[in-house]
Amino acid sequence: MSPTQTGPTEREARKVAEAARESEWTKPSFGKELFLGRLRLDLVDPWPSNSPEQIAAGEAFLARLRPFVESIDGAAIEEAGSIPDEVFTCLAELGAFGIKLPTQYGGLGLSHLYYCRALTLAGSAHASIGTLLSAHQSIGVPQPVKMFGSEEQKHRFLPRVAGGEVSAFLLTEPDVGSDPARLACSATPVEGGYLLNGVKLWATNGTIATLLVVMARVPASEGRRGGVTAFVVEADSPGITVENRNAFMGLRGIENSVTRFHDVFVPAENVLAGEGRGLKIALTTLNTGRLSLPAMCVTAAKWCLNVARGWSAERVQWGRPVGRHEALATKIAFIAATTYGLESALDLCCLLADDDANDIRIEAALLKLYASEQAWAIADNLVQIRGGRGFETAASQRARGERGIEAEQVLRDLRIMRIFEGSTEIMHLLIAREAVDAHLAVAGDIIDPEASREDKIKAVAKASAFYAGWLPTLVAGKGAVPNSFAEFGPLAGHVRYLERTTRKLARSIFYGMGRWQGGMERKQAFLGRVVDIGAELFAMTASCLRAKAERQRHPEGVELADLFCQQARVRIGALFTALWENTDGADDAAAKQVLAGRYAFAEDGIVLPSEDGPWVSPVVAGPSQKPDVRRHVPRPGH
Repeated sequence: MSPTQTGPTEREARKVAEAARESEWTKPSFGKELFLGRLRLDLVDPWPSNSPEQIAAGEAFLARLRPFVESIDGAAIEEAGSIPDEVFTCLAELGAFGIKLPTQYGGLGLSHLYYCRALTLAGSAHASIGTLLSAHQSIGVPQPVKMFGSEEQKHRFLPRVAGGEVSAFLLTEPDVGSDPARLACSATPVEGGYLLNGVKLWATNGTIATLLVVMARVPASEGRRGGVTAFVVEADSPGITVENRNAFMGLRGIENSVTRFHDVFVPAENVLAGEGRGLKIALTTLNTGRLSLPAMCVTAAKWCLNVARGWSAERVQWGRPVGRHEALATKIAFIAATTYGLESALDLCCLLADDDANDIRIEAALLKLYASEQAWAIADNLVQIRGGRGFETAASQRARGERGIEAEQVLRDLRIMRIFEGSTEIMHLLIAREAVDAHLAVAGDIIDPEASREDKIKAVAKASAFYAGWLPTLVAGKGAVPNSFAEFGPLAGHVRYLERTTRKLARSIFYGMGRWQGGMERKQAFLGRVVDIGAELFAMTASCLRAKAERQRHPEGVELADLFCQQARVRIGALFTALWENTDGADDAAAKQVLAGRYAFAEDGIVLPSEDGPWVSPVVAGPSQKPDVRRHVPRPGH
């Protein structure tokens, strides 16, 4: 949308997003307490565990899955740019399309922990396979129907997707991005249902799916709530055209589409949870659905660690293995420690989700953000360790008789993880909103420009009472007591640091609120650093807890946890410094000048990109003018 076009104002867009947010906390949250300055170890310690029955079922499935994964030719998928039909068939026969679905609906009924371990294993054959299974189960039909569908809908749809029919989730549109207020796909009420019209972009699995979850806007009217609504749609419905299969720098085997809807009839019984509930469904589904992306990041981290270890021990430069030169040793240590930290945080999140006693929306969001950023750094370090071979394709290496190592492919495949299911920038804002929720709740009318003077006076009294009780708790704590947390052994010092730093983080948030008040929501760089500190603290906590729980079986895990915490503490120190010493103001001012063209002279001297075509393709209403390019994967039993 150009600046001259009409659309929702920023305030209206924020109201739509805020209305979709889950604002109540009916269960305790370690992440929420963390940002309030309270290290609630009682919520996560002792280390949670699946039941013996869950463990037995999960291990049995992994044992069946592993031989098949080992048989997949990942290089062939990369070369062809698609997953073979027989892979879909075998995955369906194994039950891999219904890992978390209850057995009564044809699923395997496995835990979140074993779902993510299965994704980690499957993605090691080729990242596109992990993405296929994740998009299908975490955001496609299985998760929202399981959580929000009626019993009739569950019995109608879940056995199909558990049996191997692929599903997709369609929210994004060409000019919408992360702004739900501008959602343009419409659902017009008609006799017996709705007519869908619009275009959806980047629908993962869109070219092969037989069932779709589609978000569309129902117009409000007398007696009708309207709003963004979730529909389960049969992909072969008349009026649906898959116009393009999108191509990307990585994940070359995924089937991602541009899909057009023109007067597509959807029966009323296919609405999930009623009109106007679509965005809440999407956000709630993602609370646990986001765990699938970190699972694939863990896959990449483990793979990179293995390659870094093998290559750095064998490759000799200047009379020593390259891994014994300090310049590369620091990179290897970062890869090893961070792999341990990522897996620890993922396992803890999954176990908390399985326990269902905690609200993990903040933890899952923190993990998605942290894992995607750290996995990218791991892969980038591996490319550097490998040198020229890191930049070279595996096929080229094999052609001259060397072991083919797909370092550049892993880097390409991982890049999208920082964008999928909420970009890093959006995740910073989403988590920050939850992090400052308590402050906004008490400050509400103080910072609301539309509040009356009387309401502001009442809000001041409310805020004073809250801060009078809260601020003293941030002054001192167990982390300042020598020999506290002795049960953590060699890691006790790190846990004391966690307790102290959690309080310091909460004080920093309070200082920010005092300095900027309502304007803090626009201090996105500040809030991003606050969130990054919280992510580091959560990963440190998970690493220490895991090492303590596993010290009999893996005593060497304490060493990795210690190393990870040392590295994280250095990063946290830099983030705290940058909260107050930064160039944010200068950067913002400069960006305005860049956009205005003031510095265009800096672009002189090269052949610039073509100016032909719009930055965002316009959506023209009506039937499709393109051929349907969907791929028909054989259905199980057909």
